[in-house]
Amino acid sequence: MLGSGPAVSEEMLPLAQFGVLSALATALTSVLSALLLLALTHQLWSLRWSLTRDKDSSLPLPNGSMGWPLVGETFHWLFQGSNFHISRRERHGNVFKTHLLGKPVIRVTGAENIRKILLGEHSLVCTQWPQSTRIILGPNTLVNSIGDLHKRKRKILAKVFSRGALESYLPRLQDVVKSEIAKWCSEPGAIDVYSAARSLTFRIAVKVLLGLQLEEERIVYLAQIFEQLMNNLFSLPIDAPLSGLRKGIKAREILHANMEKIIEEKMERQQVEDEYHDAFDYMLSSSKEHGHQLSIQELKETAVELIFAAHSTTASASTSLILQLLRHPAVVERSRMELEVEGLGFESHSSHSPSGVIMEKEEDAADTETSRLLNGGCQNHQNHSDGFPQSQSHIPYLSLDKLSQLHYVDCVVKEVLRFLPPVSGGYRTALQTFELDGYQIPKGWSVMYSIRDTHETAAVFQSPEVFDPDRFGPEREESRSSRFSYVPFGGGVRSCVGKELAQIILKTLAVELIGTCKWTLATENFPKMQTVPIVHPVNGLHVNFTYNHSL
Repeated sequence: MLGSGPAVSEEMLPLAQFGVLSALATALTSVLSALLLLALTHQLWSLRWSLTRDKDSSLPLPNGSMGWPLVGETFHWLFQGSNFHISRRERHGNVFKTHLLGKPVIRVTGAENIRKILLGEHSLVCTQWPQSTRIILGPNTLVNSIGDLHKRKRKILAKVFSRGALESYLPRLQDVVKSEIAKWCSEPGAIDVYSAARSLTFRIAVKVLLGLQLEEERIVYLAQIFEQLMNNLFSLPIDAPLSGLRKGIKAREILHANMEKIIEEKMERQQVEDEYHDAFDYMLSSSKEHGHQLSIQELKETAVELIFAAHSTTASASTSLILQLLRHPAVVERSRMELEVEGLGFESHSSHSPSGVIMEKEEDAADTETSRLLNGGCQNHQNHSDGFPQSQSHIPYLSLDKLSQLHYVDCVVKEVLRFLPPVSGGYRTALQTFELDGYQIPKGWSVMYSIRDTHETAAVFQSPEVFDPDRFGPEREESRSSRFSYVPFGGGVRSCVGKELAQIILKTLAVELIGTCKWTLATENFPKMQTVPIVHPVNGLHVNFTYNHSL
């Protein structure tokens, strides 16, 4: 009996080994089954979208991958950023298919392809904004308009951005720029440029475009409310407590409430006066000319849309401008020389009089009065009686003619917008099946055209990876031969209605900074740039600003 123990153990050992092998085989079978199931669902998902091709067209769908069921390639896109599109463009070409955020998408690059999309608005494609954006901005906005309604609204807004209107905005716009730069230069530490640029463009939108004369505390409060609106503009379209959509709607209502009284006052004043001080005045006048009476609700929604249009993208471009000035001191020096030649440099200014400062004070007094009159009797923002730092800028009030004479500064601004376009692209929905690059774009599919990729790959640009303002100079004018190779503001009937204002803001900022300031990067390295949803520096761009001269 005692001797039987080892024999039993020896008999059980093969049984135990068999059990382990059986478990491994079961696990392996389960894994293989799961992998086969995944592969099968992947193939069925791809087949599902292949079957949606337009049978009436002999053209194939673009190359590309639709990813995995339901999620498509969304996670790849989120994690890879701009590398997602670059890698797929290199693999599949300028037109490829993918599946993002629950929708089939055709990604498009190249001047000729973009031309067809932008000029095909209302016939081949229509604009596509997320539902949350449409709800928050409201039904009376340009974003939500199509067809004849869109054309009518653009005609009304055209007067807001006409040459006469822009000329009237410029003195007050320059006042805001001077005031904000004075704050930057008075700070003992570094400024987060992207945050400061958002503050600058919000103030321009509120004070200059909308003509709202508000206390500083109120402006800061409204800026925070507007940031809340922007942060929830692209959210899930679920109107529930604490949802992004509910927060965005609440922010919109607060902004509307703050604008309602001044809109009512302006509508009453326009019945007895025919003066223009801001965008509201021009809109009311233009709507009358086109036989349409704007309601208070339409004006409130348009006001928020104007802030939306003028705020984030221009703040992005302003930040990119300062980044490139930091990176390229030779560009700064050449721009400074141009300012001297045009009589905008400090030496040119102080040489008007032996005392220099006396002459400047006299000119400032005259400029202050000019600005006060152009501003409808409002106080000049340079005269700070509220504790804010005094501007040390010697730059006189600019005009559109003077800005147009600054050819190199114009080239710098254009190159900033080519090198780092604020918006990487735009979305459309195909209204009918059409052809691009030998492929069919099926009706109902989303089409995303890429501004950034087109700028980076356009054959007309020599060494597109290099920041080179001279490419827009009279000797080269590289973008002239291919209109849609350079589209920082889009194109066609949906092109940015405020593009001239955006360029004026950037040029004015460039003139004031280059003419009056010096700056240094406060961090060891330049920041990386994130491109979604708009171009901005990861973790900010931190810069020390000081004035070159004290007045």
